[in-house]
Amino acid sequence: MQTQPSQTLKTMKLYSQVERIHAELSAEGYGPDDALPIEVLTRYDQLHYFGTDAVDHAIAAAGIGADSLVLDIGSGLGGPARHVAATAGAQVQAIELQEDMHATAADLTARAGLAGAIDHICGDAVEIAYAPAAADAVISYLALYHIPARARLYGRLCEALRPGGRLYVEDLFARRPLSEVEHADMNGMLAAGTLPDRDGYLAELQAAGFTDIQFEDMTDAWAAFT
Repeated sequence: MQTQPSQTLKTMKLYSQVERIHAELSAEGYGPDDALPIEVLTRYDQLHYFGTDAVDHAIAAAGIGADSLVLDIGSGLGGPARHVAATAGAQVQAIELQEDMHATAADLTARAGLAGAIDHICGDAVEIAYAPAAADAVISYLALYHIPARARLYGRLCEALRPGGRLYVEDLFARRPLSEVEHADMNGMLAAGTLPDRDGYLAELQAAGFTDIQFEDMTDAWAAFT
């Protein structure tokens, strides 16, 4: 079962042109089989606001270190997973639904010399098996808003975290009720089938068993970055 069909995600230009990273790396002088320095790769593999600075924030906020096991939900091209592995020394399970994104991410990880630190898994984050109480942290960047069945996902992630483990999510939410036209635009351009407001987002997390939730509205900062 796929919670959000990958073909729907392909309506987004961000996901429909996965091969562009090879052109970007070629322009830097790196062929398809060349080893990739992580400092070069991170210029192109962070598909979210503020690049590696945002991942550094997660590393600090979630207490990720060399002994940590981290789940990266909706890992895309693997940018955050590789930065976590290279910077914090953690082990990462990078979970991505789209087969082409997954395959490209695994290839980039191997070329960056990080295959031993990252396990790339292609599958539906709602349905795959997680080891119970094994992960120290879960991270996710601009991916969960694609998933309608978030309540089930949050419950499963809560069970996957060890006691005291932390969930760090950067995601979209509705600051106000959206019109039908806005809903259609969000669904058509960003594959956002549902978009909870702040209270709804918090309620889903609390119902799944998460506590001590901190919610920061990044709208103004992300708009300025964009």
